[in-house]
Amino acid sequence: MNIKKIKLKKIDLILVFYIIATIFFAVPSIIYYIQHKTILKFDFEFKFLLTDSISRIDQTIIYIAILTTITIIYLAILKKRKEIFNNTKKMFIFIGIIAILFIVVIPFTSSDIFYYLGVGRIDSKYGQNPYYTTIKEFVESGENSKYLEQDTVLQQGYINYWSDTTVVYGSIWVLICKFVASLSFGNIDIGLFVFKLVNVIVHLLNCYLIYKISGKKIFTLLYGLNPLILIEAIASVHNDIFMILFILLAFYFLLKKKNPVVSVEFLAIATGIKYFAIILLPFMIIYHFREEKTLKRFIKCIEYGILYLIIFAIPYLFYIKDIQVFSGLQVQQQKFAKSFYIILLEYFNSIPNIANTVSNFLLKSFVIIYFYTCVTLLNKKEIKFRKEIQKANYFIIAFLFLLITNFQPWYIMWLFPALIWQKADDIRLIMQISLVSQFANSVFLINGEGWKNGTPFMFIMVTSILGLVLYQTRKKRYKYQNHKGEKKCKE
Repeated sequence: MNIKKIKLKKIDLILVFYIIATIFFAVPSIIYYIQHKTILKFDFEFKFLLTDSISRIDQTIIYIAILTTITIIYLAILKKRKEIFNNTKKMFIFIGIIAILFIVVIPFTSSDIFYYLGVGRIDSKYGQNPYYTTIKEFVESGENSKYLEQDTVLQQGYINYWSDTTVVYGSIWVLICKFVASLSFGNIDIGLFVFKLVNVIVHLLNCYLIYKISGKKIFTLLYGLNPLILIEAIASVHNDIFMILFILLAFYFLLKKKNPVVSVEFLAIATGIKYFAIILLPFMIIYHFREEKTLKRFIKCIEYGILYLIIFAIPYLFYIKDIQVFSGLQVQQQKFAKSFYIILLEYFNSIPNIANTVSNFLLKSFVIIYFYTCVTLLNKKEIKFRKEIQKANYFIIAFLFLLITNFQPWYIMWLFPALIWQKADDIRLIMQISLVSQFANSVFLINGEGWKNGTPFMFIMVTSILGLVLYQTRKKRYKYQNHKGEKKCKE
């Protein structure tokens, strides 16, 4: 009995170490809050220790050391999950503790949250349409600058990098920002805390849905304790976590409740946050009507496609005046950052319009291949969800790494909703890429967020991915040869 208790304590130490490492990750933010008492005028983006008194290189070394510790413990938890979490309650409690600790971490790698709050504030408090009026335009027109004295949410939004840009997201996200900003009462510290708290709730809901859909702890832990998710979704408060929630709800109602109507509605809501979610639509509709003949499947695609468009369009009625509502799509594609397009611009700039030419070619190729795949699926006799959702995820991967000119590491979260149905090697690779992305971000901790730093970032990402793929291939080949050798020996 005593031996069992000792073993249990040793296993639980892994969890204690993870909590301690997370606290160390949060210490710079705690110190910052103690010294400044507010997040107002926060401008230490990409400085881990949130100070200028320590060199960027030293800050980066500390960041890498703590992140490495968290990553090692994370991998150890995944490996020992059955021993550590003998019941799901313990697992969810621990995920909740870690998520709450990350609330403290100031978003030192991105200021997007202050843009979200600023957009929500001019909408909820001042009645401005954020698809047509920027934060900067509102503040600088007439006597509106007087609001800056009392409204610290508006102040922080005004000095944000995106303050001169109209909304680049779907209408559902604008409504979420409006709701959260209304709870800030014009105070940036309250606004940041409320947004982080909401993200933690969404994070836990995502963990719960992943467990309900998969029935396995491994997928819940892969997502719930992943450093990428914790840093980008909770510490930096990115909106991708909401999109994951609605995609998971779409999967849940499709697979567990057999309700395609609600499933399509949730997918439309997800698209109202990030437009790429539409990629999943035909795969989900055709799968549900897989027993029907081709013509019936096609008719159902039209019917549910119309339902999807109606649900997607309704929230835009609060904002739409003209086609400018969708201009955000173009704005995003006109920016080049942290993608392989940066390499083209830096090393092949002698070729006129090289980045735009490659982008247009890849987009057309993507549309043709995607359309062909959907038509093939429409005529397919046997449809298995696992295989089809794997194809859908490959399209998301292609969209993510080849089509997006303004790639950001938190976009890798897009690959997590469908992770449950991927091949074992792909699951491992996606998890490894998510971890590598956070280490690759250290380039910006050293040099700041200049666009040219996207080249070393992408170099780390590409070489790491190629290295991981090569390692997995060699490992697979070695296992196959070993198995073949053992079979021959037995014969």
